[in-house]
Amino acid sequence: MKFHMTEHGFDTETEFGTLHISSNEEKGFRPYQLMVASIAACGGGVMRKVLDKMRVPADDITVEVKEVVRSQDDASRLLKIHLHFTVIGSTISEEKMPRIMELTEKNCSMLQSVIGCIEVVKTYEIVAK
Repeated sequence: MKFHMTEHGFDTETEFGTLHISSNEEKGFRPYQLMVASIAACGGGVMRKVLDKMRVPADDITVEVKEVVRSQDDASRLLKIHLHFTVIGSTISEEKMPRIMELTEKNCSMLQSVIGCIEVVKTYEIVAK
């Protein structure tokens, strides 16, 4: 992947089109937004695989970013992200969710990459279909 400097930030070409990255969110995705999106989407994707392997597939999964806390220093680094998973399906039981959440965290490369650096709070709800 190659990033090219532009007037407002950096661009990179992907197989899905041009990705614009900028500190000005009117000109592109802010870097912290991409990091949060990567963590959320990775968590949702891993959870889907975990549910499939446990033979309790979800009809749908949504991951809502409920909170993002950034430091007040010059770098504005990410301190905390709260991810809320909504799992829709009739075969998913409350008893299995702690293990599902544990396996999701253990196998999500993006979550594993930030453990110890960013507090990631994970909550969930099950909606029976």
